[in-house]
Amino acid sequence: MKVHFIAIAGSAMHNLALALHHKGYNITGSDDEITEPAKSRLEKAGILPAKTGWFPEKITQDLDAVILGMHARPDNPELMAALEKGVKVYSYPEYLYEQSKTKTRVVIGGSHGKTTITSMILHVLKSTGRAFDYMVGAQLEGFDTMVKLTADAPVIILEGDEYLTSPIDRRPKFHWYKPHVALLSGIAWDHINVFPTFGNYVDQFRIFIDKIEPGGN
Repeated sequence: MKVHFIAIAGSAMHNLALALHHKGYNITGSDDEITEPAKSRLEKAGILPAKTGWFPEKITQDLDAVILGMHARPDNPELMAALEKGVKVYSYPEYLYEQSKTKTRVVIGGSHGKTTITSMILHVLKSTGRAFDYMVGAQLEGFDTMVKLTADAPVIILEGDEYLTSPIDRRPKFHWYKPHVALLSGIAWDHINVFPTFGNYVDQFRIFIDKIEPGGN
């Protein structure tokens, strides 16, 4: 699989790029600013862009996917090239869902405590020696990356962020994950710049619950 990342140096994005690289995918990417720790980690993996900036010529029709990061603008020249050439463009959460369609998806949502609860679950699973994939919103002690994706793990633990999916998809990220098991830590009005009323904010969690897979909890 050949995958290109637009805005590869973001915290979440470079971790997904590393996870797919470890899975054996051919990874390329671009960004207009690359800082630590993304720079060193991408360089160590051999997938650090040679130059900063946006390069539409990197978008070729042999790409299996383009993953669009939140840092990119809606008029990003690489995004425009991908749309023009008909290359499939995914958001970060949409691609995570694509990678986990055959797995049991456990999604941890809520206004506060998501990362803490997710990390607790990851440490417990690791201590039992079970195979699992994951995505968590912070670098955790004992875990090399914030994202792990394998072909064989039967379950994936996902931190379910209610913030926007991408510059061209204004839905909350966690609407993509369609959990088999969902946990909500609680709801306290957040992201007021995006959700102008408490009712509108709560509605996003109702939609999330409605997307639980049949027979899920």
